[in-house]
Amino acid sequence: MESPDTFTLLPLQIDPTTKAISANPSSNALNTELAALNALHKGLLNVGTPTGTPPPPVPVNPTRSAQIGKLRESGNAEFRKGNHSQAVKLYSLAIEMALGRPHWEPSGLVREEVSGLLSNRAQANMAQQNWAEGAVDAEASVEMKKVGNAKGWWRRGKCLLEMGRLDEAEQWVKQGLEFEATEQDLVQLKQEIEKRKEGGK
Repeated sequence: MESPDTFTLLPLQIDPTTKAISANPSSNALNTELAALNALHKGLLNVGTPTGTPPPPVPVNPTRSAQIGKLRESGNAEFRKGNHSQAVKLYSLAIEMALGRPHWEPSGLVREEVSGLLSNRAQANMAQQNWAEGAVDAEASVEMKKVGNAKGWWRRGKCLLEMGRLDEAEQWVKQGLEFEATEQDLVQLKQEIEKRKEGGK
């Protein structure tokens, strides 16, 4: 084992055009480190600031926000027209874009955006009777935002009910009511599940 005082000269090269760093010969560990370093460098070049350095804390790229908003609106418009599969595609693009925000942007903003988009995509899946996909999206939406997300709670509960998973649906809605106690849609869904369970006995 090398002592901590040993200096090892690594065979590094820098690409004059892209400024990407590579090593020859290299090891897997070194390649992993260099891939992370090159990805960070690439991210810094794309921040849109004149110096290519991250902006001050809590910045939000208005261009990305506008693009995400536009995709959401387009998804909503397709949903209203009844083009539910196209709405799913647009919401998916918006989710990818929101999740692709640089790490220095506020995580709360990402959670808020993605939670709403997942809930919308759940609704578009439900409109096509894709109950399993809708249930997954609604659950992910609630994971991102538990309070103030009655639609997410309701949508997963409804999907579970439609799939005949009554016990899970009942548990889920009960949990949802702990966060959204006054939400009438959830209360009605709870009653609907109980009625279905009684009818099945």
